Amino acid sequence: MTHVLDDLEARGLIAHSTDRDALRAELSAGPITYYVGFDPTAPSLHIGNLLQLLTARRLQMAGHRPLLLVGGSTGLIGDPKEAGERVMNTKETVAEWVDRIASQVSRFVDVDGPNGATIVNNLDWTAGLSTIDFLRDIGKHFPVNRMLARDVVSSRLESGISYTEFSYVLLQSMDFLELHRRHGCVLQTGGSDQWGNITAGVELIRRADGAKAHALATPLITKADGTKFGKTESGTVWLDPALMSPYAFYQSWIQAEDSKVIEYLRQFTFLELDEIAHIAAEHVEKPGLRAAQRRLAAEMTTIVHGEAETAAAELASQALFGRAELQDLPEPTLAAALREAGAVDLAAADDPTIVDALVATGLADSRSAARRAVGEGGAYLNNERVTDPDLPLTADRLLYNTWAVIRKGKRSVSGVSIG
Repeated sequence: MTHVLDDLEARGLIAHSTDRDALRAELSAGPITYYVGFDPTAPSLHIGNLLQLLTARRLQMAGHRPLLLVGGSTGLIGDPKEAGERVMNTKETVAEWVDRIASQVSRFVDVDGPNGATIVNNLDWTAGLSTIDFLRDIGKHFPVNRMLARDVVSSRLESGISYTEFSYVLLQSMDFLELHRRHGCVLQTGGSDQWGNITAGVELIRRADGAKAHALATPLITKADGTKFGKTESGTVWLDPALMSPYAFYQSWIQAEDSKVIEYLRQFTFLELDEIAHIAAEHVEKPGLRAAQRRLAAEMTTIVHGEAETAAAELASQALFGRAELQDLPEPTLAAALREAGAVDLAAADDPTIVDALVATGLADSRSAARRAVGEGGAYLNNERVTDPDLPLTADRLLYNTWAVIRKGKRSVSGVSIG
């Protein structure tokens, strides 16, 4: 059986670690307790957080016990960013986001069984902590010169950094110490951008308790140009369907670059590496089929939103281009797909026609171009070719009495909502 560290390495999921041999020995000696943390700086987690959750799941599948920390206190402070000071959210907002994120993280690991995950909140051990005790018990272990040398701090010294953000590393390090004392936690995982905070926790455990702990960081997930993966033209790729529809989530993976799609399959999915190698060979041979992207999108949408939403997203992708029946799409999926395709709103009182829709959606540059597209047989309403440029978009011609799928040629598709 493959050791979990070897599997993580083969999937490209280890950017940094403390003593690898010592960590291997600890993992091999028996089940360990480990943790990964999430600060509630938004109402939902995103793709970057997802990688941490799936890494936690891989360790759990190897028999180890996860602690998933939601930062009710660290979320009030905010990890310093190189770009500048974070905006502090109200305590009420952070508390609400804690509950939402705690619910989210529990979906990606097993919370039952002998190594079931435990959700913890660092507000539990910081809310009643006095400033004097914090400075005496935690602050004394942090040399200021070492804190100043941290990249994110040194980059902010000229523009300015508040004592609040400067002290964030103490709070996160204390989390590791508290979880070590309360739960026997000996490993923290996280993204490589958290490496300084994670190793500071390892050092605090050594200084405060004379004990040994471990750290492991995954690489930042990037696009081919080195920018962060998980950002689209419309914003962050969220895990909450209220912030990003399952269809839009599916499309974010469908659009993965050819040069990165196999890497994402290794890092984000639970497919066996042999199967991924087979997909990679097919992808090299016939990249135009985008079979690797479709498999990636299906696997990831199933992990995050379930099989039913994946099936609906796949059907929507086919239906918009005439390869499946539009009438089979649930209205929320149809609406999400059309909004993702750039759908616009038209007023029923204006008696819009197919030409109006082609122009409004940008599929035609002008009314004359729209009429020409209809005359040449290249305009479609709900996948039916239109021959009359004055065809009115009345309720009986709309899907759910509201939506119209507008297509020009084989590949250009958008939609309108009429109300």
